[in-house]
Amino acid sequence: MEAIFKGLADRTRLRIVNLLTERELCGCDIQKLLRLSQANVSRHLTYLNHAGLVEDRREGFRVFYRLVETADLTLKDLFQCLEAAFRRDRLLRTDLQHLRSALKEGTCALPLARLQGRAQASMETAAEHRRKAHRPARQSGLSKTQKRNIRTQGSADLGAEKPDRSLVTLSYTKL
Repeated sequence: MEAIFKGLADRTRLRIVNLLTERELCGCDIQKLLRLSQANVSRHLTYLNHAGLVEDRREGFRVFYRLVETADLTLKDLFQCLEAAFRRDRLLRTDLQHLRSALKEGTCALPLARLQGRAQASMETAAEHRRKAHRPARQSGLSKTQKRNIRTQGSADLGAEKPDRSLVTLSYTKL
């Protein structure tokens, strides 16, 4: 219990816990919202993690943080008490307002519906590019360039009395 209260004994850590009462957030979102350096935010998040108040998960190069989900009634009661106290503090209310507006604009922790909408639009764009780039299958196995090279090679041999067709075949096999 002492570690928990030591973890909460800093204004910056209280601001971070306040943001995390709303939802899971990426470390870079917390940094932007609180206007602190990445090193400072990381240090405080590590402190909260060691105190048993916050847990993290990695997704690619991003780290997302959330309040610990626990069956411990004491910790649940503490989080409820903190939320009530946070509502009375002007700076903490302002932080939550900034969080809500940032979520509307788009952050690492975008709402799922917006992510799905962007993913769907991206998939539709990619499908459109594939349709435009698609060419119907050729009827013969040779490309236009290969056919042109064969014709060129064959016409060079027309001046001979007996055209040598092996040159045409050689040109075909080399391509």
